Amino acid sequence: MLTSFRTPGVYIDEIPVFPPSVAEVETAIPAFIGYTMDATKKGENILMKPTKISSLKEYEDYFGETPADDIKLTLTDQDGKGVNFAVTSFTAPTPSCILHYCMQMFYANGGGPCYIVAVDKAKPKGTVVLNGAGTAKGLDDGLSVLAKEDEPTLIVIPEAVNLSANDYSTLVGNVLTQCNTLQDRFGVFDVYDGDTALDPNDLSTNRSHYGTVALKYGAAYYPFLKTSLNYFVADDEKNVGVTIVTNGTAAAEVTLDTLQTTKTAAYNAAKDALRNHPNSFVVLPPSGAVVGRYAFTDANRGVWKAPAGMSLNAVIEPAVRLTDQQQGDLNIDSTGGISINAVRAFAGKGTLIWGARTLAGNDNEWRYISVRRFFNMVEESVKKSTYWAVFEPNDSNTWVKVRGMIENYLTQKWREGALAGATTKDAFYVRCGLGVTMTAQDILEGKLYVEIGMAVVRPAEFIVLRFFHKLQTS
Repeated sequence: MLTSFRTPGVYIDEIPVFPPSVAEVETAIPAFIGYTMDATKKGENILMKPTKISSLKEYEDYFGETPADDIKLTLTDQDGKGVNFAVTSFTAPTPSCILHYCMQMFYANGGGPCYIVAVDKAKPKGTVVLNGAGTAKGLDDGLSVLAKEDEPTLIVIPEAVNLSANDYSTLVGNVLTQCNTLQDRFGVFDVYDGDTALDPNDLSTNRSHYGTVALKYGAAYYPFLKTSLNYFVADDEKNVGVTIVTNGTAAAEVTLDTLQTTKTAAYNAAKDALRNHPNSFVVLPPSGAVVGRYAFTDANRGVWKAPAGMSLNAVIEPAVRLTDQQQGDLNIDSTGGISINAVRAFAGKGTLIWGARTLAGNDNEWRYISVRRFFNMVEESVKKSTYWAVFEPNDSNTWVKVRGMIENYLTQKWREGALAGATTKDAFYVRCGLGVTMTAQDILEGKLYVEIGMAVVRPAEFIVLRFFHKLQTS
C-alpha cells in the first residue's frame, strides 16, 4: 500500500501475503425442462422463466401436481352378491405430463436445489412439440432460455422421449451443443423407446440420435423404471372410471366417487387396485432418479466419485431386465463408440445404476462421467475466481498469485481424494510465466496463459480377480 507520510507518528501498513482463494461452484444443480399443470409464483407467470426451487413442496406450489388423467377399471362380482370383487382389467392412463412424477423421483433419490423451466401447460402425449409459436412453446425453446442461466450444471428433459424420433435427435443435439459451448453443464438423457427391449438394430438406431459431436458432455441411461409411485387420483376421484360386471353383464361405467356410498365393497376393491395392481405403478424415464443420485453422490462423496453402483429409491424394477451380454452391447460400442449406461436389478441389492460412461465411451480422456464433471467444476471454479486478475499488471507478482491460488485449491482436492498421485507433483501441475506459458509477444498483447494438468481418479469399472493353483511346498 502506498502511503504519503506527512505527520510524524507510527503507522500500520497491512501487507497481504496470501494468494486469493478459489470459491468452488456447485456441481449438481439440474435444470428440468418440461410441461407443468401451472406456472405461477406469487401471482407472477413464470412460463419460460427458469425458476430455482429447493423442495418438492416448492415445485407443487409453483407448478402444480399431476394432471388427473383417466384411469379405467373393470371389476367382476365374484358371486353375484355384491360382496367379493376381482379386478379383471386395469387400463393405466397415458400421462399428460410426467415432470411432477420425475421430480418425486429426483427428491426420493437425494435431490436438492434445481431449476424448473415450464415451457407450457400440460398436453396429452403425442402433442409435445420441439418448437412452438405463441403460447405453444416447446422444449427446445426452454433449452434456449436456459442458456442464459449460469448456475445449472445438469440438463434434464424427461419428456424428450415423447417427441418424434427426428425431434428427439434435434433436441439431444442442441443440448450437447449448449453444453459444449458453455462448458459448465452436462446432459443426462433417457434412451428413446427405453420402455421396450432393444435388439442390436434398435440399439444402432438409438445411438444414431446422439450424433458424433460433443459426446463427452452427455450420458444416456436405459431402460425406463417401474416406480413405486401410483398414477394420480384426483381428490374427487372422478378421473377413475369403473365398470362392474355381474353374471357376465357389464353395467354402465361410473366414476369411482359414486361407488363410495352405493357399492362399498366395489369401492374398496377399486381403491386397493389403484394402490397395488401391477398396472397402477408409473413407468418413467430414469433421468429424474439418476440426477437425484448425482446430487446425493456429489454431496456425500464428491463429484469425482462416479454416480454408479448405487440403488435407486422408489423403484420396483427396471422396465426391461438385462443380461450381462446385453449390457456389454450397451456399454461398449465398437462401431460408433457411443456408450449407454444400464440400470439393472440385482438379487438382494435392488435396482442399481450400473454404468458410469459418457456417450463418448471409446474416448480415453472423457470416457467417464465423473472425470468430465470434475473438469467442469474445476474449470468453472477457477474461471470465476480469477476475475480479480483482469487488468492487473501482467508480471511475475500476478503470475505467482494466480499459480498459488490454483495450487492451493488443487492441493485440497488431492487431499480429498479427487486426484491420483502419491504427492501433489504426481497429481497435478500449474504453470504460468514468461518462457513457460507465455512469450514476450503474448505479454505485449495483454494475454496471461495458465496451464493446469490434473490426474483425476477414475472408477474401477472392471475388477478382475485372478486365481491360481499353488503347488504343495511342504
